[in-house]
Amino acid sequence: MRARLADGLLRREVNRRHFARLADERINEPEPRGEILAVRWQDLDWDRALLRIRRAIEETKAGIVFKEPKSKKSRRNIAVPQIAIEALRKHQTRQDAFKADLGSDYQDNDLICCVEDGSLWVPFAFTSAYRALLKRRKLNGPNFHALRHSHASQLLSSGVDPKVISERLGHSRASFTMDVYAHLLPGRDEEASARIDAALRKAMDSATRQ
Repeated sequence: MRARLADGLLRREVNRRHFARLADERINEPEPRGEILAVRWQDLDWDRALLRIRRAIEETKAGIVFKEPKSKKSRRNIAVPQIAIEALRKHQTRQDAFKADLGSDYQDNDLICCVEDGSLWVPFAFTSAYRALLKRRKLNGPNFHALRHSHASQLLSSGVDPKVISERLGHSRASFTMDVYAHLLPGRDEEASARIDAALRKAMDSATRQ
């Protein structure tokens, strides 16, 4: 039943705007899947456009449980782009409509990403629904986890400070972030060489004029 609800939700709402909401949450708010499915509306500061990551879900033999993030760095605040804030407001409006329609049958867990009836979206079911979405849209990827990497590589290529990127991803060190993603930035060595060349030529020209 839950799987049918999840797939029905995607079929009905996977239009341009709903896909933007899903993509924004993943690309602009680079949490792992377990954090995304655990985040609540109360974790979102609308006025400051901040998302507080305070918990995650984990699949265990005993079932799905909520847990603290795996490290202190994983407990973080992520600045959310306005385009994602706008999409989330529309998503909340749709969710409120479902809540009103279902009445007492709605499971109000305050979850941002949940099944149509408000219940927890099981990780494997969410991944299956995402793959089905790509198939229906005749897209070849990427897999859901790769969107996190896309977020990091786009920020790096835009010149964002690696420390800031590391904090958004919840990495323990900026050096780890660079070890993982530096290979995605070809030409940086050449850029460094060009800057050194320009600095030396400027110094030599200055010395010659004196």
